[in-house]
Parts: sequence; C-alpha cells; structure tokens
Amino acid sequence: MADPRVQAAIEHWMPRFAAQGVDVNDFLRTTARIERWDQWLEAWRDLGDMHLELAREAEVRGRSRTAGEAYVRAALSYHFAQFLWLVDLERRRTVHRQAIEALYAAHRHLDPKAERVEIPFEGTFLVGNLRRPPNAVRPPLVLLLPGLDSAKEEFFHWEEVFRVRGLATFSLDGPGQGEARERTVIRPDYEVAVKAALDALSDRADLDLGRVGVVGVSLGGYYALRSAAFEPRIRAVAAIGGPYDFGACWPGLPALTKEVFILHAGARDEAEGQRRAAELTLKGLLHRVCQPALVVFGKQDRLIPWTQAEQTAAELPNGTLVMYPEGNHVCNNIPYKYRPLVADWMNEQLA
Repeated sequence: MADPRVQAAIEHWMPRFAAQGVDVNDFLRTTARIERWDQWLEAWRDLGDMHLELAREAEVRGRSRTAGEAYVRAALSYHFAQFLWLVDLERRRTVHRQAIEALYAAHRHLDPKAERVEIPFEGTFLVGNLRRPPNAVRPPLVLLLPGLDSAKEEFFHWEEVFRVRGLATFSLDGPGQGEARERTVIRPDYEVAVKAALDALSDRADLDLGRVGVVGVSLGGYYALRSAAFEPRIRAVAAIGGPYDFGACWPGLPALTKEVFILHAGARDEAEGQRRAAELTLKGLLHRVCQPALVVFGKQDRLIPWTQAEQTAAELPNGTLVMYPEGNHVCNNIPYKYRPLVADWMNEQLA
C-alpha cells in the first residue's frame, strides 16, 4: 500500500496533472508503480525519458509536430517528478534541468518564435518565457504567475489558451520559483519581480505594453493581486485559487506543501515557515487594486478555504467573484470552465 505522502500526492494533484497536459493513462500507470515517496522522482523521470525518446524518434523522421508534442509531455513528466520531491536536492536539480531543456525543445518545433528572457534582478536574474500569438503585430501581454510549487515548464497548454485569443504570454519564474529557487527565496513583495519583468520588456516594439494583464494560479493569485496593487502598468488582474491570508491556511496544508514552502522561503524550520507564510497576506492592500479584478475559486478547495476568496472579492473596489461549487484547488477538475472564462475576460479587459 502506498505510503501517506504518495497517497496525498495522488489524491491532491491528479486533476492538476491532467489539466496541465499529463495523459491520465500515464498518471495511473506511473503512480501504480510507486509504493514509497523516495520512488516518486525516478518513476516520473522514467516517464519523461520515454516521451523524450518518442520525441527524438519523431525528429529523425522529420515529424516536427509529433516531436514537439512529445517534448511537452517529457517536460511535464520531468517537472512533476521533482516539483514536491525534496529527498535528494541534487537529483531534484538535475531533473528540473531536464524539464527546462525538454520545454525549449518543444518550443523549437511548436513555437519557434518563443523566447527565453533573462531579467536582471537584485544582483542575480529571473527567467521568463515569452510567447506571442501567430500573425499578431503588437498584441497585449499577459503575465502568467506560478504558485508555490509550479513553474513556467508547467504552463505550455495554459499559455495556448491566451495565445489563440490573440494575447502574448510571459510565464515568469519569480523569487523562490522554478529556475530562481536556487538563488532567491519566496517573498511577500512579488511586485518587485513583476516590475523587473515589465522593465525588461519595455522597449519591445512587438508587444503593446499599454495593455498588460496578470494572471496568477494558487499562491500566484496572491502574487497577481499584490502586484496589481503596486504596479500601475497592470490594466487587469485575475487570481485563480489564490489565498487572502496564506498564514491562516497553514494548519490545513499537506506536509509536502509545507516542506516545499519552508525550503523555498529560506526558513529554518516549520515555526519560521509559518511566520513567513503569515507575511503573505492581502490584508490592507486590496483597496489599492483599482483595476478590473477577477477572482476564480472552487468551493471544494482543500488547501485554501473558499471564504478567503469571498473576502478578497469583497475588499476589491472593482472585483468580480466566480465561485464554482464543484471546483477543487485552482478548479483544475473543471479546466474547461475556468480557463476560457479567464482568457476571454482578460481579452475583453485588454481590448
């Protein structure tokens, strides 16, 4: 029988894996092999290797689209191999690098104009992936912000939802996230990262930076609203499954989630981790968010109480709340509802 960590990962994250593009059959076969948590990374890495081999075989045959799609699946497999796995941090770093490389291989086949952008940031750098819609001259830009354990390598299909509607996307690994997690830590003032990203893109003639939106998922929902409170270049903001007060959520968080937060917040132990989590609050800030703001939430969310979404929406001067009674965390069990809603709403706000 699977140990509690494996069981918790399966129960909490299967809808998310599927929404981001992991085949459900792959999920079931891979997790069926895992009895102990220390086996998680290798099982998912094996799946990534299999898709990587399919991609390379397709390349040899000149089948570019097939290769690109397989590279996306490889990137997702590698990403989910290591996203919550802290057993061996060096092996975790190695597999994370494989996810990054596989996604850029996918870009070469499926979106050759996609760009990696390195952003100067407080003596180091952040990284984002810029993708533009085909045939657009100066499209609006939507910043896509990950949450606690997500990263830009998870967002290929999420980006497509916006690109097919004529919006450029910039998926950002901010402080404590993705490629930046080795050099930076989670911090409450995420707006500094958004400012740095917009500054880095400010002189581009192929983007309309007079029309910028920001969308955050999970903890990224907090980051998005916080950034909108301080960054005047943001014209519209959407928060999906984000907390109002992350510290208040701490007692109910799964152990794996707490451990990842402690590590990436630079905390020494759980007590300090909880204190750092308490700094991630929107209390006293939302009156500053005068832009149109969309709050999307699932009432079955087991990580963040749905009442926090109601509080967020109530304090926003120009907020709209969409509460799905059947939705789970980030509504990943109903992506066909929330994703087009958010992309259409953002497109209308930036039109």
